[in-house]
Amino acid sequence: MSNEIEIELDDELDLEEPKKFKVLLLNDDYSTMDFVIDVLVKVFRKSVDEASSIMINIHNKGKEVCGVYTHEIAATKVAQVKTMAREKGFPLKAVMEEE
Repeated sequence: MSNEIEIELDDELDLEEPKKFKVLLLNDDYSTMDFVIDVLVKVFRKSVDEASSIMINIHNKGKEVCGVYTHEIAATKVAQVKTMAREKGFPLKAVMEEE
């Protein structure tokens, strides 16, 4: 008597990539350029040069994408920005949009 169990697997599994979300920083008239660069370096792991370029785009365009992530990671980044801004007394805001 054999104890083998046969399991059938579908030939094609319908695996979908998780939805991606853009995280954007929004311009305001109070957060300092240095603070925005600090957030970009610490939260979004940008180099100082990348952060400076993104910060200028935020200032000129009103908002700029800082990264694209899965929902959970994007939500965490938004929360980290909010926490840092509150700690420093700035109104800097991050939002996420489905890509």
